[in-house]
Amino acid sequence: MKKQTPQNRITFRSDKGLRVILKKHSGRDSSGKISVRHQGGRQKRYYRIIDFERDKKNIKGKVEKIEYDPNRNVEIVLLKYSDGESRYILHPKDLKLGDTVVASEKAEIKAGNALMLKNIPVGIQVHNIELYPGKGGQLMRSAGSYALVIAKEGKYVQLKLPSGEIRRVFADCFATVGQLGNIDHKNQVIGKAGRKIHMGIRPTVRGTAQNPRSHPHGGGEGKVGEGMHPKTPWGRSARGTRTRNKNKWSNKFIVKRRKS
Repeated sequence: MKKQTPQNRITFRSDKGLRVILKKHSGRDSSGKISVRHQGGRQKRYYRIIDFERDKKNIKGKVEKIEYDPNRNVEIVLLKYSDGESRYILHPKDLKLGDTVVASEKAEIKAGNALMLKNIPVGIQVHNIELYPGKGGQLMRSAGSYALVIAKEGKYVQLKLPSGEIRRVFADCFATVGQLGNIDHKNQVIGKAGRKIHMGIRPTVRGTAQNPRSHPHGGGEGKVGEGMHPKTPWGRSARGTRTRNKNKWSNKFIVKRRKS
């Protein structure tokens, strides 16, 4: 399937001051051992420095470019501020070339503007949500994602996440209005193995196809099933086992779990 490009997307070379070379570690940690499998062979790329904090308050920025970013599944926007500075932000669905956005406590409720959650009306879609004031956006940063403001209670605002979970977030945290663009990313077909390699994803071999020394499912003559409860190469349960710590510190912020 041919990838569909948004109507207003223009491909430019990124602003040089906002790019740094992204080093390849191929899944290896500081000791040189592979700590994350199936990584390596990625094409050379640059990292675009994204303004997740939106800490340039009360200064309007104009949309100069809408660019592809190889490091994420959503496109990015180059903003040119009135004081001459340029910054990248994530691309909201309805933001077009020439539009202006601002980060302010009293900003207008429109796509791309950043406000405190307590100043955003109930029923509005938001993305790039802070968990702590001033820390920068941590929630809803992938293509097509958004959270819904559904209630306000004291120093908290309740958000409904795409999973169905309802979560409390501090009302003084900043969030950006609107849904992120590139919604059709989930329908994209990779097409061939070589493209996966260019993305830095190496092949994954089934456990039953390996030898017993390499995987608990390995060994046997001919085609043999798993013969046991599914396990990881290190013997942990591979399917259906919940791994979340019951005493996790953030449990107190969850109002309704995605699996009630």
